[in-house]
Amino acid sequence: MVRMSMNELTTYSWTFEEDVLHFANAGYAAIGVWRQKLSDFGEERGIELLRDHDLSVSNLMWAGGFTGIDGRRFRESVQDAIEAIHLAADLGSDSLIVYTGSRAGHTMNHSARICRNAIAELIPVAESCGVNLAIEPVLEAAGGDWSFLHNLDAALGFVDQFGSANVKLAIDSYHIGMDSICLKQLEEIAPKVAIVHLGDAKRRPRGEQNRCLLGAGVIPIADIVGALLDGGYKGYFDVELLGEDMEGLKYHDVLTQSRTALSQLIGV
Repeated sequence: MVRMSMNELTTYSWTFEEDVLHFANAGYAAIGVWRQKLSDFGEERGIELLRDHDLSVSNLMWAGGFTGIDGRRFRESVQDAIEAIHLAADLGSDSLIVYTGSRAGHTMNHSARICRNAIAELIPVAESCGVNLAIEPVLEAAGGDWSFLHNLDAALGFVDQFGSANVKLAIDSYHIGMDSICLKQLEEIAPKVAIVHLGDAKRRPRGEQNRCLLGAGVIPIADIVGALLDGGYKGYFDVELLGEDMEGLKYHDVLTQSRTALSQLIGV
């Protein structure tokens, strides 16, 4: 069954506790957990709170940065990712979002080799915990520091190298929907998709991400969702909205509007 989820990045200023209470009250089946918020609240307390409100975790954000863009060494990034995998398992989430990190001054081949080595180390841990490493491509103009995988084909090629059922794709409509999309391709790769993030936009980004309410922008979200459903995708659709066009909107209104739009998109 396809289920609706709300991501904690959408309600940036709320605490983890506020997110859980309000998401559950708004009728969401799941939450996209931001590690920082959960850490601030306390992991054990957070797990208990989620259980108390019968809220599942659609995905855990995030691990990666293996190329060193955030100042951490390779071994530190891998160890952090291992801890994140175990946390995802403890939360009952089958998906951990993974960003490769930017090229960080390396050649493309060297950056890819660094990340392949990292993922190869993480696969046995992910498989034993039942967690998918969800590799997410990111638009270069709105997150070049996060990943050197800037389109669906690049991410798909990277994922296919490993031959592991626990290395999959995370798809974000904001990042793949700015350019022409082959809907047939989306339908075909649906079995390789671990989690779908949904965000709309009124214009192409110019540095910072700038999303808008679902249906208020130019991204063909309905077509993207339809193609994935036609391909057999049965996971969560996690609403992730942030940026200048979202500022000033009341979080409660965003939750309500997003749930209505998402219900129409996935037919529930």
